[in-house]
Amino acid sequence: MGELSHDPGAPAPESAGLPSNGGLSIGEISRMTGVSVATLRTWEQRHGFPEPHRLPSGHRRYDPAVVEAVLAVLRQREEGVRLETAIAEAQQPDGRSAPSVFSEVRRRSAYLEVHRIRKSTLYAITRAIEDEFCARADLPVLFAGFQQQRFYESVRSRWEDLARTARSTYALADFDDATTPGDRVVQVRLSPESPLRREWFVVCDAHGLPALLTAWEIPGQGDLPDREREFEAIWTVDPRAVRNASRVCAATSLAVGAPGAELLVRQLAEPSSRPLDPSASARLFNRIVTYLDRQNR
Repeated sequence: MGELSHDPGAPAPESAGLPSNGGLSIGEISRMTGVSVATLRTWEQRHGFPEPHRLPSGHRRYDPAVVEAVLAVLRQREEGVRLETAIAEAQQPDGRSAPSVFSEVRRRSAYLEVHRIRKSTLYAITRAIEDEFCARADLPVLFAGFQQQRFYESVRSRWEDLARTARSTYALADFDDATTPGDRVVQVRLSPESPLRREWFVVCDAHGLPALLTAWEIPGQGDLPDREREFEAIWTVDPRAVRNASRVCAATSLAVGAPGAELLVRQLAEPSSRPLDPSASARLFNRIVTYLDRQNR
């Protein structure tokens, strides 16, 4: 909560006066929400929120709807949601929250630690989960988020192999085309506004060998080399967290009419019943260390 500067005694929106001509100034947003001008400017610089428009005179103004969006961020933060996630959800059309694997896991499993890591480290953790869990589990349900289609194409053959022994396998990204006959992996096309386009995840929902990696890309890294970009990440073998992530992926797949998603949503409504293999955590840790060591040579 360090970046928040919210005065609970600040005037409510309806008592703070009418918007000035052409929209609200940042000072008016501050008075109506209790968030300091300095904090609003920090949010805008780091996260592109709130986004202003310019009057013909060049002055910056904000749409009145920004007030409710800022208040929504405050409510989310008070519930323990991370700032980046709260801002992304507040920016959804009509104020509706779009599904997010990272935010759902973070909300429901607040005991899990969040780590800030580079994309190159995400590769190592992802490969470890794929090899130790996805390839070894008995008929798992697999989901993976690739952000962009080109990232999926680079590992398409690998995921087609993983899908050979899976019950269902879904890849989510900004795909141009629907799944073609013969593909074992169902391609789920994400809408432009979906927060999953900024997330990286691999989910292995399997009895005895569940695993999850979910990561949220930190905004404002356009000038960094691809592998140096940083993410906030969670990885776990907790069956409850894995099942919650699976439900988000299945619901997203159903919303765009992906084949088999309706049945999958019903199946995943049940809690995971079989306990975790007690050696699974150690095996995952050892494999991650091995892959990171190879990567750094």
